Amino acid sequence: MLNKLEIAKDWLPRYTGMPLNKFGENILLTNFSDYVENFSNRFKADLYGEKKPMQACTNSNGLTIINFGIGSPNAATIMDLLTACQPNAVLFLGKCGGLKDSSEIGNFVLPIAAIRGEGTSDNYFPSEVPALPSFKLHKFVSEKIIEKGYDYRTGVIHTTNRRVWEHDKPFLKHLQKTTCIGIDMETATIFIVGHSNEISRGALLLVSDVPVEPDGVKTEESDKEVTEKWSEQHLELGINSMTEISKSGEQIQHFRY
Repeated sequence: MLNKLEIAKDWLPRYTGMPLNKFGENILLTNFSDYVENFSNRFKADLYGEKKPMQACTNSNGLTIINFGIGSPNAATIMDLLTACQPNAVLFLGKCGGLKDSSEIGNFVLPIAAIRGEGTSDNYFPSEVPALPSFKLHKFVSEKIIEKGYDYRTGVIHTTNRRVWEHDKPFLKHLQKTTCIGIDMETATIFIVGHSNEISRGALLLVSDVPVEPDGVKTEESDKEVTEKWSEQHLELGINSMTEISKSGEQIQHFRY
């Protein structure tokens, strides 16, 4: 394998267990195996990768969903490997911690940008290059959210590679100074690596906890409650948005800035 494309074409099926010709033109990314399982059950579509690092499924409309795991290195990996199928658009369905009063648990967030605090994206562009979504894709998703009668927030997401930082008071103060609306571990990486690979990309995040409050740190119990209350709507919005893009034939073109 002499170039990146050849490697990606070999590794994407190897990581997911799904043949290359099964991937659709629009992709949903997530960190959660239950999202992929629910997608598979809903469309009675084959689920691949049960014993692989990633799981994937494609419905009859040509929409693919992939659980790529947690963290920015995994996010970079899947965004590199997706060059093998050259998707029209990629939408990340993830969770984030709310950092403002306006980002309450259960809110949806369409990030306008992300702070590159994870380090992984430094391998792709200099630090001064902003991590941005594809505006046209986010505009389309926002319209679908409103059509469904939901509300959403916009703002900047801080992406970090740290875990168990909630106890770190200096870091919490730093987050407040950045004025970010939320924090996660993947969004900036997806935006930057998508930019590098000329893949149109976006993120629809679900606020799952409020880590800046003493009793707001996510627990197994609280995360289960969030999943039960809002994950179905979260997945539904992703499916509807990407399906409608496909039906409309809309081209979410990527341009280097």
